[in-house]
Amino acid sequence: MLILNRKAGESIMIDDRIEIKVLEMGDGKIKIGIEAPKNISILRKEVFDDIKNENAQAANVSMDSFSKLKNL
Repeated sequence: MLILNRKAGESIMIDDRIEIKVLEMGDGKIKIGIEAPKNISILRKEVFDDIKNENAQAANVSMDSFSKLKNL
């Protein structure tokens, strides 16, 4: 893990395409802005983890469930 110190208004660049800028700091929080191409998905970690868990649950559907759907 790379650890950097940045002040408000300063940025870091990732792969010449993604800029992460520190916008504000205070009250124990940091507000950041991210500029990236539209084809790059940017999610908060907790949202990413929720999506990953939902996808894993959806993939665990049994074949019996498909048979029941056919009979509807």
